[in-house]
Amino acid sequence: MTDHLSYLVLGLGNGAVYAAIGLALVMTFKSSGVVNFATGAIALYTAYTYVLLRTGELMVPIPGLPKTVDLGGPLGVFPAMGIALAIAAVLGMLCYVLIFRPMRNASVVAKAVASIGLMIVLQALIAQRVGTQIPLVEPIFPVKSISIGDTVAPTDRLWLAGCIIGLAVVTTIAFRHTRFGVATEAAAESEKGAYLTGLSPDRIALANWALSSVLAGLGGILISPMVSLNPVAYTMFIVPALAATLVGNFSSIWLTVIAGIAIGALQSEATNLQNTIDWLPQTGLSEAVPLILILGFLVLKGRPLPDRGAVTRQALCRAPRPERIAVPVLLSVAVAVIALLTTSGSYRAAVITSIIFGVVALSQVVVTGYAGQVSLAQLTLAGVGAYSLSSLNTHLGIPFPFAPILAAVCATVLGIVVGLPALRVRGLPLTVVTLALAVFCEAFWFRNPSFNGGFSGSPIDSPRIVGIELGIGAGEDYPRIAFGILSLIVLVVVGLGVAWLRRSTLGTDMLAVRANERSAAATGIDVSRTKLAAFAIGAFIAGLGGSLLGYQQSLATAESFTVFLGISLFAIMYIAGITSITGGILAGIMAPGGLLYIVLDRFANIGEYYTLLSGVLLIVSVMVNPDGIASRLPHIPWPALPFGRRSAAAGTEETPQAVAPVAAGDRSTPVLAVENVGVRYGAVVAADGVTFEVYPGEIVGLIGPNGAGKTTVIDAITGFAPSTGTVSLEGKAISTLGPHLRSRAGLGRSFQDVELYDDLSVAENVTVGASRSRSDVPVSRRVEQVLHMVGLDDMADAEVATLSQGRRQLVSVARVMAASPAIALLDEPAAGLDSGESQWLGERLRQARDSGISILMVDHDMDLVLTICDRVVVLDLGKVIATGTPDEIRNDDAVIRAYLGMPVEAAAEPDADTDTARAQEVMS
Repeated sequence: MTDHLSYLVLGLGNGAVYAAIGLALVMTFKSSGVVNFATGAIALYTAYTYVLLRTGELMVPIPGLPKTVDLGGPLGVFPAMGIALAIAAVLGMLCYVLIFRPMRNASVVAKAVASIGLMIVLQALIAQRVGTQIPLVEPIFPVKSISIGDTVAPTDRLWLAGCIIGLAVVTTIAFRHTRFGVATEAAAESEKGAYLTGLSPDRIALANWALSSVLAGLGGILISPMVSLNPVAYTMFIVPALAATLVGNFSSIWLTVIAGIAIGALQSEATNLQNTIDWLPQTGLSEAVPLILILGFLVLKGRPLPDRGAVTRQALCRAPRPERIAVPVLLSVAVAVIALLTTSGSYRAAVITSIIFGVVALSQVVVTGYAGQVSLAQLTLAGVGAYSLSSLNTHLGIPFPFAPILAAVCATVLGIVVGLPALRVRGLPLTVVTLALAVFCEAFWFRNPSFNGGFSGSPIDSPRIVGIELGIGAGEDYPRIAFGILSLIVLVVVGLGVAWLRRSTLGTDMLAVRANERSAAATGIDVSRTKLAAFAIGAFIAGLGGSLLGYQQSLATAESFTVFLGISLFAIMYIAGITSITGGILAGIMAPGGLLYIVLDRFANIGEYYTLLSGVLLIVSVMVNPDGIASRLPHIPWPALPFGRRSAAAGTEETPQAVAPVAAGDRSTPVLAVENVGVRYGAVVAADGVTFEVYPGEIVGLIGPNGAGKTTVIDAITGFAPSTGTVSLEGKAISTLGPHLRSRAGLGRSFQDVELYDDLSVAENVTVGASRSRSDVPVSRRVEQVLHMVGLDDMADAEVATLSQGRRQLVSVARVMAASPAIALLDEPAAGLDSGESQWLGERLRQARDSGISILMVDHDMDLVLTICDRVVVLDLGKVIATGTPDEIRNDDAVIRAYLGMPVEAAAEPDADTDTARAQEVMS
């Protein structure tokens, strides 16, 4: 028992540093909304600065200048610490002013990607300036020990933990009881409110960046005598620190500190267990601690779909639809073959490396570019493919080509595991999960001697098929053209597959999920299955790329698939263009060891700065060119090949027509029955006992004052809000079904805030709905019909994000109608339309009703509602107060008092004609 206690004490040192970095993360997030992945790198930079100052040198962080400046003699502990912390403060302020202040309006994910670029820059800069030699650091705290039963534990860990806890106390007091702390909290709650009260959020954020960098740097300095200075290890401190910060919800100082210290102690105990219990793996248990904590916390906290109003902004650009690709594919293949034939030695090896990394990059295009899931584990999945290939090939004797395919399947299985957290979390937390998984997988598998060949790597046999040698060769025969052609074939097949995916229904579903998960579910898309499909496909592609890397190196080694190399590769993919196939191919050319790398190294001698430059370019790309280099390439109007060209007559022989009218169904059986539906949010009753019906061939209005619960009722009917009561569609209860299943059953809906797929065209938005249409009309024809119905036929190719609010509303209505639902629930379809456009829309809704689509409509345009609706249901404070025809609703006293109001003329002349008492403006 005492042995376990001593290991827990040993872990307090690392835990204290996690807590310090977590504190810094909380401060930067509160003040500027940035989850700073570079916080560990800042701690590393400060620690190296301190160590060099102790030897009498000052690090110069500018490439090309001398690496250090001689100060004439070593500095003491406190002078060195003071100068190092001052430099850390300046570094933090520069990061904010140069990078994150200009990005203050960017999404959280975009800021996080920029901080990943900063992490790459700082680590590469340190490696270039001080090298990989591990310096010795003199102790800061007294080197003593305390007895714990039969064992002893060093006291410096206790001192370090005590210092960090003391800092947490001071920070808590400062945030709660000082003007600066109150101002920081106020700016975090509302930047506009801070401006109105005379506060400067910029100055507050600048000060917090300085203080957070000092905190992180202090942690790095204090731990440096206990843990050897290692660029990778210190930078990866960010993973357990992020786990602690997630527990603290990026706001609680004490939860973050306690979680950080606990993680360090548990990691130390995990190391003890794996060294004393034979059946436990030799490595990876300590890395599993933050991963388990992250997964457990996020799974419990996460939700399958975002709440209303919680849809996050996307940081990704539009994914172009591949058109007329035959000619560019043939030309690209010809160029690649010529490059393989005309080069030799290292240049041909660089061409092959570019081809292979192009395959890996395409996996990122699928996962991130199409599905919007920012994964930092794609190179790790490639490593799974390589190590699986070694086992399948050398141990089980499975030959080529079956071995690499099965290895890719192994990577697919792990890819699905990586994607499982995406079922409940999204955005930045998912990125943290993939990073933690990558760290765990590298330690648990790649560096575990019991699972592979140890430090020497796992051998992989050369590929052969029907006696033909396809390996990369060795000696003077290296690298062989045959292996280059093999890699090129894989790249072409994968590229064509990704192009097909983008044009397929599944690809459109991925883009819809990327743009708006709630809206995607409302159109019948199974969001969870679509995400898992993206991770599975991306992992399979990454596994193929990893198998090729294994064949190229003749063995699988951990150094080829490190977490930091994966992060660097992600940076290059983002720079090249992470949402397009062109960007994926370009990323292969730009990858470390690729063609661009070797050319720059040979002719410009900047190979040692390549990682540093990639980090800088990632920051610049996120700030000024998030679409990537591929988006800046000139667009070439490639001709279509004769066998793929569609005749003009074939595309114009039919003109869009309105949907043929369908007779109304039996009015004795409602198409939608809502019975005693209630919705509660804690103590707040948003809807209570709501009951009404909608019959076939009927338009029913759902009206009421603001806050009456209209949208809440629609959310409950469509499955987006937990509710009580019963919802039936065409006589079948659907209350237990998820939103996408209700949509597929025939329940269509639009949203109050439109919620379109802004990075898709008008036609693609409508296609998402038409692809699950209950109509027998072909999808393309159905899209034409619906666009013609709403008057958007001439804007089919326009990007939705460029449309006016009124036209966006029409696209939203068209997307619902394209699915031919049994009933369409339209939430404020006339918002943004003038009176003439609203009247025109009313005629189109009548046309849809006549075609057999019943409609439940929420809108504040009373002229529209009372003109086209057959019946009207009125809500107030979550309850139905009236139901009837438009004439009955106009004259209902309860409705007039709660919502419609009384015209001045009618109030003065009680006997005036009823028609003059029509609804006025909506009362809020």
